[in-house]
Amino acid sequence: MSDSVGSTVTHLKGEVAKAIVGQDDVIEQVLIALLTEGHALIEGVPGTAKTLLVKVLARAIGAEFGRIQFTPDLMPADVTGTNIFNMATSTFTLRHGPIFTDLLLADEINRTPPKTQAALLEAMEERQVTIDGELHKLSPLFTVLATQNPIEYEGTYPLPEAQLDRFMLKIIVNYPNADEELRVVANWNAGFNSRRLEDIEIQPIPDAAAMLDCRSQVRAVTVEEGVQRYIVAIVRGTRGAINLSWGASPRAAVALLLCSKALAAIRGRSFVTPDDVKEIAKPVLRHRIVLRSEAEIEGTSPDQVLDEVISSIDVPR
Repeated sequence: MSDSVGSTVTHLKGEVAKAIVGQDDVIEQVLIALLTEGHALIEGVPGTAKTLLVKVLARAIGAEFGRIQFTPDLMPADVTGTNIFNMATSTFTLRHGPIFTDLLLADEINRTPPKTQAALLEAMEERQVTIDGELHKLSPLFTVLATQNPIEYEGTYPLPEAQLDRFMLKIIVNYPNADEELRVVANWNAGFNSRRLEDIEIQPIPDAAAMLDCRSQVRAVTVEEGVQRYIVAIVRGTRGAINLSWGASPRAAVALLLCSKALAAIRGRSFVTPDDVKEIAKPVLRHRIVLRSEAEIEGTSPDQVLDEVISSIDVPR
């Protein structure tokens, strides 16, 4: 059952690796977001191939790709589209915004004001857009992959907790190690150019609808009651953590369940183990908890708190 999920993910990883060096965990987590009908927030310093990853992945899936470069002057209509009056016919015609696509790259999402950020909320939750009172359905594959820079806060608008909670995963992109960085330099020296992706022979999966089939297989993965209780215990444990002012919501428990099922399917299993839950817990929960100000001052990170919470929960046998 889950073999086809694993083979599809393996193929996509191989194609993305033609342009991206390393970042296996990041690629896998982005694919988990796709498999769970979720969205992902990708955080990393500039120059770590966040945008390139999304562009190459769209090519490998054979999906339509759209990009919005978020800026302070961007308006909601620039995201969703607007009705334009046609003087010749005296009628309004809808001009689709970039949100009408399969994979939407929301580049530097925290650089636009909350009003424009909120234009994504309905699309992310309902896969639909309302323009002038009229409902427009989006692609079944519609996925938002948003990027943000963790080190530059001047002129940015931090995403409110309610919108952060709409992202299935928060994926951290770290610097490559020395060997990986040397391979990046060697690839560019050999002629690779990320601005000319058409020169890379990326073989897309035979049918973009295969991703929809993989989603149905992920939903069929079983989760025993003991593992369900383990998921709930971890999420509830964040609410009593001494270094947190707010813990994760019930939506986080559902997200942890779904992502654990996707990870199990990728690993070729039709059932979830506690190790699956532990492996994916931090990307699912790190953006859904709020540190106390004292913990932030002391340099405590959300991942450190989550490690403490997870280690305090008994693992089901």
